[in-house]
Amino acid sequence: MLWPQTCDLTKRKLLDELGESWLPYLTPKDDGFHQLWKTKYSKLVLRTAEKIPKEVHEEVQEAFLTLQKHGCFFQDLVRIKGKDFVTPVSRILVGNPGCTYKYLNTRLFTVPWPVEGYEINYSHPEISKACKALIKLNCYLHRESVLALQEQNLAETKGMEDSPVIDRHQDYATSITEMGSILQDQSPSHVPENDHSHLKERTSYNLSLLNYMDPQQMPFLKQEPYFGMGKMAVSWHHDENLVEGSTVAVYSYSCEEPAADILEEKAPSGRDPAVWHVGLKVAWDIKNPGLAVPLYPGDCYFMLDDLNMTHQHCVLAGLPPRFSSTHRVAECSQGTLPYILDQCNAALQNLCTDTHLSCPTLKSLDVDDIKRVEETHNEVEFEWLRQFWFQGKRYRKCTDWWDKPMAALDEFWRKLELMTSLLLCEFRKEEQAEEQRKERISCLLPILEERQELRQDWLARVFTLYCPDTQVMAVALSS
Repeated sequence: MLWPQTCDLTKRKLLDELGESWLPYLTPKDDGFHQLWKTKYSKLVLRTAEKIPKEVHEEVQEAFLTLQKHGCFFQDLVRIKGKDFVTPVSRILVGNPGCTYKYLNTRLFTVPWPVEGYEINYSHPEISKACKALIKLNCYLHRESVLALQEQNLAETKGMEDSPVIDRHQDYATSITEMGSILQDQSPSHVPENDHSHLKERTSYNLSLLNYMDPQQMPFLKQEPYFGMGKMAVSWHHDENLVEGSTVAVYSYSCEEPAADILEEKAPSGRDPAVWHVGLKVAWDIKNPGLAVPLYPGDCYFMLDDLNMTHQHCVLAGLPPRFSSTHRVAECSQGTLPYILDQCNAALQNLCTDTHLSCPTLKSLDVDDIKRVEETHNEVEFEWLRQFWFQGKRYRKCTDWWDKPMAALDEFWRKLELMTSLLLCEFRKEEQAEEQRKERISCLLPILEERQELRQDWLARVFTLYCPDTQVMAVALSS
């Protein structure tokens, strides 16, 4: 994946090359649409609503409306190219207890869905029911994702001509369900253990980012800049912080058809602006046409394998309000509650609080210990506490699950503040050798400077969030 500075340069170069012209893109009504999908976008799989069990639709759509009714969707303040913006899309993160997901410098904390072994108190029985529906959807999408990957592997190994695309308008490719008999030899009981484990790892979704937007309330949406696809709800991007090569599964629900009196004129060519679409393009490429796939209420799509890395996608706004549930295998090695608690406990091993001492002391002044403790200090403050409380009390709309963990992290932070003070006191003692003092100060100073800069930065972000003018700064996320 490209670094942000490289992306900016590449984007600028691409726009310069385009000048006043548009790149071509195809929709289902265009000749060559299905051939393009098969050859350049074969790892995008569409599962149309009629192929999905009725009970899944009923439970998930009720869950969306329940969470909206209880005010659980919030716009996020995110940072793009050093500037803060309020997202046009409102979101809520639901997933495994203690997981977080960070995007565009904002860390979201899961509203936990019900998992065995965890006691979760929801603020209302309806919210509990909604979270149960979402974990059931998660299990369903996991099974379908494994099946889609098996189908893809089978197509590659047997040289099948059709890709795993499901089309509403023509019998372009065999549906996932109809592939069952072909896949009999590829079922989990017949797949080699290593291959099956790999498939499971890439589809074991640990959280879902739920989205809601009503385009009629967002008149300032950005226009798609490369193809002329129209208004975007979410701009071109790769999804961040996912396990490499993992699948992303999306359930889409535009909750009502647009009324006849608000329908815009359809363009003579291109996509229908009244219908929501997912747009895809090969990353930073001007040779291959883009793809705009319409999304009707209850459709699901899967971005298999490395598609999220090799391609970019955007969400093109239609007219009706839309919900979606985007299921991800988030890279959580440094983004779970057990991780940060372990980091804090390890750092506090350097604090001696024996009762016979008149005051706490540090066990070690070794440079490595100083660095580890003070970096943990920064991490718990800026990646957890400030991220959580910056978002206010939004999570209590659904549950009080995070209250005790955040109180524990707050107590850890107070002890880490004490350890910084004790360290500075040690530096003032004359018995230290000058060379040792310089080495220790050289280790500590950059971390303290970073801490001060980040505190000023967070003060500015708080001002931006609560300044009324920021509400007119909401823009579609740029890649």
